[in-house]
Order: sequence, then C-alpha cells, then structure tokens
Amino acid sequence: MKVGLQSILNDANVDAAQASSQRQLSVSIAAIEEAMSRSVPLNLCLILDHSGSMGGRALDTVKQAALRIVDRLSPGDRMTLVAFDHKAKVLVPNQVIDNPASVKMQINQLKAAGGTAIDEGLRLGIEELAKGKKDTISQAFLLTDGENEHGDNDRCLKLAKLATDYNLTLNTLGFSDAWNQDVLEKIADAGGGTLSFIQYPEQAVAEFDRLFSRIQSVGLTNAHLLLSLAPTVRLAEMKPIAQVAPDTIELTPQQEGSNYLVRLGDLMVDAPRVVLANLYIGNLSTGEQPIAQVQVRYDDPAYSKEGLLSEKIAVTANVLTPYQPAMNADVQQHILALAKYRQTQIAEIKLQQGDRTGAATMLQTAAKTALQMGDQGAATVLQANATKLQAGEELSEGDRKKTRIVSKTTLQ
Repeated sequence: MKVGLQSILNDANVDAAQASSQRQLSVSIAAIEEAMSRSVPLNLCLILDHSGSMGGRALDTVKQAALRIVDRLSPGDRMTLVAFDHKAKVLVPNQVIDNPASVKMQINQLKAAGGTAIDEGLRLGIEELAKGKKDTISQAFLLTDGENEHGDNDRCLKLAKLATDYNLTLNTLGFSDAWNQDVLEKIADAGGGTLSFIQYPEQAVAEFDRLFSRIQSVGLTNAHLLLSLAPTVRLAEMKPIAQVAPDTIELTPQQEGSNYLVRLGDLMVDAPRVVLANLYIGNLSTGEQPIAQVQVRYDDPAYSKEGLLSEKIAVTANVLTPYQPAMNADVQQHILALAKYRQTQIAEIKLQQGDRTGAATMLQTAAKTALQMGDQGAATVLQANATKLQAGEELSEGDRKKTRIVSKTTLQ
C-alpha cells in the first residue's frame, strides 16, 4: 500500500492588490493498493449493550448482526466480544477466531438485564483490542440504546483519546432513539471512527455489514497530515481544519515548530479522507508562489512499518494583477458539506436555547445547502424538521438524531 495525496485550493488565483486573501485548501488522502499488496488481518471488538431496555426484538437483531460479522471474518482475523449493562464483562477474550461456533454461542447467550455503563464496556473493549493490535486493522463497534446512567461521560471521552494513542479506532452505533448523540459522536470523532444510527431493529444487520465493509477497505493506519505553511500564510484562528469526507469532523491541529500536525486515523482504499484547511494568504508578489506543503505520516501494518512518510506535495497560488478567479467545483462541494454541518450545529444550539424560530431558520438554510451539493436525502430531513418547528411541533428524539447523522455525512 501507498498513500494517494492530492491538494487543491478553492481558488488557485490570488489578488496581488489584496493585503490578505482567504482560501480553503482541500487535501484528499487515501490508501492505494499496489500489485504486491498484502492483506492485513482485522482485529475487531464488539462492545454490546445488553441492558434491560435492549430486551426482545432489539437484542435479537443485534445478535443476528453480530453473528453475521463472525461469518464474514477471514482466517487470521481476531475478535473480542464485550457485553455491558451496569457493569461490563469480556465474553470472548481477544483471539484469532479458529472456532467461530464458540463465539456464536457466547453471542446467542446474551440476555437483556440491568442498567447502562458505557464507559466500563469501552474500557474493557480497549484493553482487549490493544492485545491484538500489532500488524492488524484494530477497530471497535460500540453499540448502545441508552444514556450512560451508571457511568461517566467524561471518562468515555478520555478513553476514546486513549484508544487513538494505541492506534485503535472506535465506531459508535446508537440504537433506537434514547441514546446520547453528543456523547456517541464525541467518542467516534475522538476515536477516528464513525457515528451510526440504527433507528429500527431491522436496520441493525445492514448497518453492521456497512461498517464491516468499511473496515475491510482499510489499508494503512495511524495517518497524520503534516501541513507546513509559507511565512506569509497562516491558519484561521477559529475552527481552522475539518474533515469533510467520508464524515464531517472538526479536527484539532497540533503545532510542531512551523508545522501543523493533524491525526486522521485509518486510511481506506475506496473512500478518501478529505480535509479542509482554512488559510489566510498575506500579500505576495505576482507570479506562481508557494504557500504550503502537505505530507502524510502513516503506518503500514502489512509490512510492520511505522512512521512512514508520503511524498511532499507543494501547494502554490497564482498571484495576479488584475485578479481573475479560478474556482474549483470539487472544493466548493467540500465547503458546502462543512457549511451543512456547521449550520445544523447552530440550529441544534438554538433549539437547546429555546429559540425555535432561529432553529427552524438555520435548518432551512442547511437544507438549501444540502440541495446545492446534491444531497437530497439530507435536504428532505432538514426541511421536514424545519417545517415541524415552524408549525409549533416538537422534534422527536429520532428527528434530532437523524438530523445529526445527515449533517455529518451523505445518506446511503
């Protein structure tokens, strides 16, 4: 595997007469298969809520989804099963799955009872996953249908950050309508994974399958974007960098000298990670001028190699007088995706503050943004919720959660 790296400015031309020009730099990063690429074993941990509220059809469908995952494992893949209610227990310790039947038996024996302690399940899952992380693709699926009533949400976030230190990826799945979307989103964002919503039990199998296919496409791990800026260029002070594909996530850059470092996590073959950096370019003389360099540091588990570096890509701008714009349509789509997410966030904040009119207006704005980018599914959800608020209706928990999901990604 090698890294595919591309960078594009939303407008490659800059006005020489302007003291400062704002530009969005889009950086696309993916794993690229080579002729002799080796397959990498999976190291998967299922962390499943089996509290009392998961009784009946809910737990039955989750068990069915988990059983299908076992069937899709390949020889050499590792798996762990952790179950939690108000306490947590390792049902299948981290191991190469040579006997799928024994794992399936543990899954089938799950029964619904007790409360919910997400952090305890997460702690045990991370501990077990870390045991098999060497030369593997290490990811966890954390599923819950409730609030962390017997646990500590801050501890969940600390554990998610710890997982990234171990080069582990955390994906969260909210089941039904009663889970805390803020907590599960923060766990997934901090853990380099994705947030999923299983609104109805019959969706469980398809959502587990989708996530499993996603991790099967991972080729490289522990990727970091390295961004070096020219002396006359700076990052925006507020929300300077965000990922916009395959999910929208606000990223926090770490400064190392004159360089910036952003953790990306796993790189997939079929779904590039796209990052937007908000830059301010100072006054430059006319002509083609360097403004930045981008590079990726990553691990290749297939060959037990860590800290590899991709080629450096130079980013240049054409400084003109008189100025003529050269807008890039692809980067504009990424800008719209980020705007959709941030507009929806503002709507949620206004709704929490009791400003229903303001929330409806922002949801309408987000719906129009979604239409601009061709995301009809998001536009439908966002406009429907805006209409409900304008009619004096309350948004259901399901409405709020679907709003969060469509703000972060494009519905499949």
